[in-house]
Amino acid sequence: MSEQVVPVRSPFLNGKYIEPENPLEVINPADGARVGMVGTVSRAQVRQALEDAASVWRDWRQTPAQRRGQTLNAIAENLQRRSDELARTITLENGKPLAQSHSEVAITIDHFRWFAAEAERMYGRVVPHQVPDKRHLVVRSPIGVVGAIAPWNFPLMLAVRKAAPAMAAGCPVIVKPASATPSSCLLLAEAVAEARVPAGVFQVVVGAAPRIAAEFLENPICRKISFTGSTEVGRKLIAGAAESVTKLSLELGGHAPVLVFDDADINQAVEGTLIAKFRNTGQSCIAANRVYVHVAVYDRFVRRLVERTREMKVGNGFEPDVEIGPLIDARALENALKHIEEAQTRGARVLCGGKRWEAGARGHFLEPTVLAEVPTDALCMREETFAPIMPVAPFEDEDQAVQQANETDYGLAAYAFTRDLSRMWRLAENIEAGTIGINHTVPATSQCPFGGLKHSGWGRELGVEGLDAYLETKHISIGVDV
Repeated sequence: MSEQVVPVRSPFLNGKYIEPENPLEVINPADGARVGMVGTVSRAQVRQALEDAASVWRDWRQTPAQRRGQTLNAIAENLQRRSDELARTITLENGKPLAQSHSEVAITIDHFRWFAAEAERMYGRVVPHQVPDKRHLVVRSPIGVVGAIAPWNFPLMLAVRKAAPAMAAGCPVIVKPASATPSSCLLLAEAVAEARVPAGVFQVVVGAAPRIAAEFLENPICRKISFTGSTEVGRKLIAGAAESVTKLSLELGGHAPVLVFDDADINQAVEGTLIAKFRNTGQSCIAANRVYVHVAVYDRFVRRLVERTREMKVGNGFEPDVEIGPLIDARALENALKHIEEAQTRGARVLCGGKRWEAGARGHFLEPTVLAEVPTDALCMREETFAPIMPVAPFEDEDQAVQQANETDYGLAAYAFTRDLSRMWRLAENIEAGTIGINHTVPATSQCPFGGLKHSGWGRELGVEGLDAYLETKHISIGVDV
């Protein structure tokens, strides 16, 4: 049973909440209960939001960077004060265990604080001249109004990865949260309003993604779109942006491998792999999708992995010590079961799990699953599996492991466990992924860039690169008398 009902909420446009119209239901995936209603916007309202953002852009970009940073810090303080409410809201509409929702809120706050400081570091440079009567400067300026499209799996954190650097850079931003999980972004809007951010600098629009994205793409006011989601949708944005030449940042799908070598600390590797796979119930773009283990330690690793997986508690995210919550909806559960069945037809063995969690009949629960000897042509070894399914296969040497890791169109994240320092460097250089975690599986941090290679996206979030994504570079050439 849900612990509270999310109230009816409204989109946040130009500094105020508008009357909710055509509301959509927010459903708790743990029990199917309706936990809230959120008003949606028309395309005309999205257009108005862009116009309102454009009207405030000049003032916001000319606001001293220190003051913009102070504003972001004030938002962080407001979020800190309401962290319990935010975490509970995330668990209600996303289903993840409450402890993980608290972690999401904490890193969200850290993102605001990081970019609050980075606002003062938008350095340009003076370039040495080649002729006596010229001087050259390179300066950075905000790109303009930003449309930010956030996903449901980390509904608050991934919205803020876009909004915080855009605002720090001097750009107004319009956030479109996922329809399944809009409430935490609307609570964020309350924190923004409490910080007295000028109207139009931060807005939240809720509704049909194609309609909102179309206005972002076709309206020349929107200078930049930042999107986190599937590669399939990313391709559509690329096609749309070709017409308007709208700049894009895309954090798309992933298919992260884990490589466990024979010199690894096996207990460390097992625990790290469990986190990489089962955090957020496997619904993460950097989740472990394929686990490759050296033949010399394969049996020992798999035995321990299965023992630990069977110990994991499944249930409603509000229950104590739950580690595995529900999948986001019925379609996600059906797709997960399809991947398991298809792997079995190709010879994989189900060592634990492999079926619906019957005790959660009203929700979309899957037992945490380990599949052994999974062939490379199985769906779960080729397609992103947003579910607590862990395929494991052996490898014989480092070259084979790296080849298998790279045999994918994706390149967002990868993980490896080894004590060999030289091997660490070889893996860092040869694995095709934007983030590589070695001997741990929680690499994302505010101060380091995050993004993918190949079909996993364009550009980077976080770190200094995260601010760069919202800045244009200008060359100023000045003639002088000498």
